[in-house]
Amino acid sequence: MEISRFLLGLCAFIHFYRSVSAESTCKLKAKFNLNGYKNVEKKTVVIGGMFPVHKRIASSDGNTSRVPVSSGCEGFNFRTFRWTQTMLFAINEINENNNLLPDTDLGYVIYDSCFTISKAVEGTLTYLTGQDEAVPNYRCGTGAPLAALVGAGGSDLSIATARILGLYHFPQVSYCSTCSALESKFQFPTFLRTIPNDKHQSTAIAQLVLHFGWTWVGTIAADDDYGKYGIKAFKEQVEEAGVCISFSETLPKVSSPGVIQRIVKTVVEATAKIIVVFSSDVDLSPLILELLQHNVTNRTWIASEAWVTSALINQPGVSSLLGGTLGFGVKRADIPGLQHHLLKIDPYVDPLTEEFWETLFNCTLNYSKAVRGVPDGLCTGTEPLAQLNNTYSDVSQLRITYSVYKAVYAVAHALHNLEHCEKGQGPFNGNDCANITNFEPWQLMYYLKNVRFKVPHTGEEIYFDEGDVEGVYDIINWQFNSNGEISYVTVGRYNGSAAPEDRMTIMNDSILWNNEVKEPPRSVCSENCQPGTRKGIRQGEPVCCFDCIPCADGEISNSTNARACILCSYQDWSNDAHDTCVPKIIEFLAFGEPLGITLIIISAFGALVTIAVGVVFVAHIGTPLVKANDPLLSFSLLFSLVVTFLCSIVFLGEPQHWSCMTSQVALALGFALCLSSIMGKAAVLMMRARALKKARATAKAAAKAAKAAAEAAANSGSPDVLVTNTLNNNNANTSANPEVDSLTCAHQRAIAAVATIIQAVACTVWLVILPPFPVQNTSAQNIKIILECDEGSVVFICCIFAYDILLALLAFIFAFIARKLEDHFSEAKSVTFGMLVFFIVWISFVPAYLSTRGKFMVAVQIFAILASSFGLLTCIFLPKCYILLVKPERNTEEMMRPRAKPRDGTSTGTSASFATAATEVNATIASTAIDD
Repeated sequence: MEISRFLLGLCAFIHFYRSVSAESTCKLKAKFNLNGYKNVEKKTVVIGGMFPVHKRIASSDGNTSRVPVSSGCEGFNFRTFRWTQTMLFAINEINENNNLLPDTDLGYVIYDSCFTISKAVEGTLTYLTGQDEAVPNYRCGTGAPLAALVGAGGSDLSIATARILGLYHFPQVSYCSTCSALESKFQFPTFLRTIPNDKHQSTAIAQLVLHFGWTWVGTIAADDDYGKYGIKAFKEQVEEAGVCISFSETLPKVSSPGVIQRIVKTVVEATAKIIVVFSSDVDLSPLILELLQHNVTNRTWIASEAWVTSALINQPGVSSLLGGTLGFGVKRADIPGLQHHLLKIDPYVDPLTEEFWETLFNCTLNYSKAVRGVPDGLCTGTEPLAQLNNTYSDVSQLRITYSVYKAVYAVAHALHNLEHCEKGQGPFNGNDCANITNFEPWQLMYYLKNVRFKVPHTGEEIYFDEGDVEGVYDIINWQFNSNGEISYVTVGRYNGSAAPEDRMTIMNDSILWNNEVKEPPRSVCSENCQPGTRKGIRQGEPVCCFDCIPCADGEISNSTNARACILCSYQDWSNDAHDTCVPKIIEFLAFGEPLGITLIIISAFGALVTIAVGVVFVAHIGTPLVKANDPLLSFSLLFSLVVTFLCSIVFLGEPQHWSCMTSQVALALGFALCLSSIMGKAAVLMMRARALKKARATAKAAAKAAKAAAEAAANSGSPDVLVTNTLNNNNANTSANPEVDSLTCAHQRAIAAVATIIQAVACTVWLVILPPFPVQNTSAQNIKIILECDEGSVVFICCIFAYDILLALLAFIFAFIARKLEDHFSEAKSVTFGMLVFFIVWISFVPAYLSTRGKFMVAVQIFAILASSFGLLTCIFLPKCYILLVKPERNTEEMMRPRAKPRDGTSTGTSASFATAATEVNATIASTAIDD
């Protein structure tokens, strides 16, 4: 009591000192201009309240040449005025309740914060002081103790008031301040609220966006803590899930037409069809009006709880803009008796109610005039509220109103628990209890933090978990009827305390989207990349803006919006759609396919023809033509051709170890035997040609000598003797020529055998050291696995076939030299043409082989083998078979002898028999002698 008297005296002294001493150093610097309700007389406890009844403070002229005056407020808000009346209704209901604070009469002090931080601070200081003139740190007066402050409206306002109230450990219970920053008990130790924390709402909106697959959204936030913190938490969650923000705008707190125009331009030009708005209805209203003037449509708005059921936003004509809006509203409830209380309000109680009445009915209350009649524009005070369809009297969507109701009851139940504390069992030092008529704010704070009660009429249980209540929301859809009237339809529910998979339930079929369609709108910067493509990020743009790049051959993507394509294994390849890896085609030249069958037939035909030629030769083994040039070499040549024809078949079919080794070795040995046999024949023919040439040169010299001797004899008178002697001498010289039989059949066979053995040794070394083996070639063709033979060693196979080429070159050179032998049957020419065909075929084979892939490479190789074999068989043996079978009369010793050389010295062919060379020379000499 002594302390109270001291404080009272101090306040009185300060007031007196301020009024009597202009020179005092302690002055009251300002007097606040506050509107509200007050009822503290004869009350046990006083509850404070603060509501943004007005939208803003009145603008001042900025004149600093006179004493500043606390600004008034303007822009009456019927919705928040209903909140104020709900607090009065709840206090009256509690005072009449015999079960709650039966011995305590609650009073109230309610101020208008004007939705402005400065007014909220003014009201807080005045409330704490206890008088109209605020004196910080002092409570002036001997009235009822202050219990708690219910308010102060928006999050920015509550943050300002909570910092002040926290200094004095004074409880504050908010009904609509949802900012997540207020959950910090370090900064706001005495702040509680009956509305969910925005961290739940941000998560709920993020889940809603993800639920409908929207990846391209715009955001608009109020320029305060409510908007900034709410939209920041939303962005963090959706961006982590892959959603991109098309634009992010901030609504000004004060009138700024230029900023509003810029935001409208952004909304119009943006491709995002989904716009999330974290703002109060007061801050959002100017933007909505401007968007209506620009006839903006085809947007879906996601509303926060601050404006989702606001009549300030739901103005006539907004159906085209806001139809289909989805939003989150706090719990709705019906409060019996509230509407009756709202309708029985007396307009003459106080200035705030007078302003409400005048604004509602667009008239003026004038108390100073006593008139005979009521002039136009003057209110009677008896206008019927019930007949007006006004936000104030609309109790169909009591959400924030219900939160106010719960806040008042939370304070009341805390006071009830404080009052009914049993002595000796209290929570304070020494188990003391607080006195309901004289308690400290921090003592009530203890009971508020631990309060647990059920709300009247609804039965909802309320308790504070670290100062917050559970995050439960209704998902509301704005649906308009044909008359443009809105109905708030609950289409789902969100419970932040449930398991993550059960938090949101939504009825998609119940939602009516903008333009009254049932299908959810699409809002993407880029359409989803379908399987078979991957996302290609556009430089300098958000990750949601991308190009869909088809997967390269051999790569697939089997999911939507794949970030990268998957490389198929070496045995698989991508299908045409590039969404599945399919096994590669196994390719080899099979026996059963048409090309394989054709090659087998041709190979078999070539072998049979060769065998038939051999049979013909056997049948005519004793004839001069067969005996002319070593029959054994002819048979070895025919045998080698049979081998080359048949080895081509080994190239067909799926490559095996044995087939890879057999095919290449058989081909190399077959051609080695063939070419060495031809080389042996051509070598003999070349030696005969050289011997014949030498014999002809000798004969020519002898002829010249004989002619000279004949001329000398004629001059001497005995020519006949001279001529006879000359001829006899020439015959003797020719017969004695030692080079005519220099190469025999044994030599030819030795040449063929040695050349073949050399190749056989080389092939044996190849097979032992690095033999060919089958491989799966996956690099030659993307969609195929080519089964082929790997040569084992490129060096070995090049050396082996280079050896065959060397034999072919030698055979060709020998035959080419012997091509001018004048026989009736020109075997040297046949060999020459045969070797030319051989070279033409294999020279053509190289580019054809290199330009093909897969089984066609094998086919080209087989064709080359067959073509060269047929070329040799035809050129060498066809002329002989023609004589043996068609012209047998030419198969005589006479036909195997050389023809007479023409006088002009030209030759007519190659000889088949070297045994007649001396006869030819003698004939030449005789002819020369006769001519002479």
